[in-house]
Amino acid sequence: MFAKNLLNKTSWSAARLAVPRVFSRSIWTGNWNHVELGPDDPILGLTQAFQKDTDAKKLNLGVGAYRDGNGKPFILECVKEATKRIADFDHEYGPIVGKPEFRKLSAELIFGENSSVLKEQRNVTSQAISGTGALRVAGEWLARYLPNTPIYIPTPTWANHIPLFKDSGLELKEYSYYDPSTCGLKYDALLRDLEAAPAGSIILLHACAHNPTGVDPTQDQWRGISEVMKSKKHFALFDSAYQGFASGDCERDAFPVRHFVKEGHLIAVCQSFAKNFGLYGQRVGAVTLVCKDQDEAKRVESQLKILIRPMYSNPPLFGANIVQTVLGDPALKKKWFEEVKMMADRIISMRTSLVNGLAQAGSKRNWKHITDQIGMFCFTGLTPAQCDRLREEFHIYMTRNGRISVAGINNNNVKYLAESIHEVTKN
Repeated sequence: MFAKNLLNKTSWSAARLAVPRVFSRSIWTGNWNHVELGPDDPILGLTQAFQKDTDAKKLNLGVGAYRDGNGKPFILECVKEATKRIADFDHEYGPIVGKPEFRKLSAELIFGENSSVLKEQRNVTSQAISGTGALRVAGEWLARYLPNTPIYIPTPTWANHIPLFKDSGLELKEYSYYDPSTCGLKYDALLRDLEAAPAGSIILLHACAHNPTGVDPTQDQWRGISEVMKSKKHFALFDSAYQGFASGDCERDAFPVRHFVKEGHLIAVCQSFAKNFGLYGQRVGAVTLVCKDQDEAKRVESQLKILIRPMYSNPPLFGANIVQTVLGDPALKKKWFEEVKMMADRIISMRTSLVNGLAQAGSKRNWKHITDQIGMFCFTGLTPAQCDRLREEFHIYMTRNGRISVAGINNNNVKYLAESIHEVTKN
């Protein structure tokens, strides 16, 4: 009863609730013979297959990392400059929740510098090990302080959400999201599922550039989602992995988070700086819990530190120092805005080029969904059989659900890709 009342009061408690974990008993026999061979990661396995392919025209559209117009990794100029400035920083341990200035700047980016949440100091923001680490911290927190509360994830969602939240001890359920018949949003079904979910459920929301579909609600639809969730007292957990990288406008991409806060939701938001800063390997992220007041925030932060300490003790500094340097310097921040928009604009232009290329190849199908979708990924509508044929006959690698990374397309390969897709879809 106590745990259920936590959400009804929209208040976090400092009481520490244990989450039971159930494991089957195995007896040590002197070896690990009882360990089964696990399946390859679908994305990493795809990359390995691509690397073994010797065909000159091979094309990898599976990896979620930005590439420039020549298909090469891209380092932002603002990141290069920030890296020079921090070359001599010390390597001492940082705080459990990360450096205060990094936390402040991260919160300002997602909530807005004039956010009432920040002015009232009722946010608890912690640095995390990129978006995945932020989500895992959030998952562990929710399993501990909202025990026996299901988390609803969209169908489909980023594949790693599923094991991540399961391993956190949460019960997973689904809500409608993507409509294969239109390659768009199942908005009415989405609202019905949120309405049907038990009051006080946890709802995972992609803040922008939904992965893997690239299908986002409109701002009016976000308002409708907020209304239903508020009436049902659902808890919103935002995954914000693409702010600025989706539309090229950081303010626009933050609309759902800021609207929910404006409407009085006490949300959690997980940020990643991998895509929008090109810091994939540095693992820079943040997790924020919005509280009702400063007193609650102090208690939540104290327990968040207790949760993080035995997980990884404290976060790495180098990547966070880069982000802090860029966001904390007006000139570098302006340069970052320009560069992240440039990356987003190139991806948007490649969507248009692919649709035009399909038409020029002779395709009579409607590919408008490719330009309607947003962000790094696109749900093409290709079937598993068509994806297999693209891989086997044309050496084009993508996940079997038809998702492609638009960042892997450029002016040198878009014609070949369009002609290949037309070849497998024309009958």
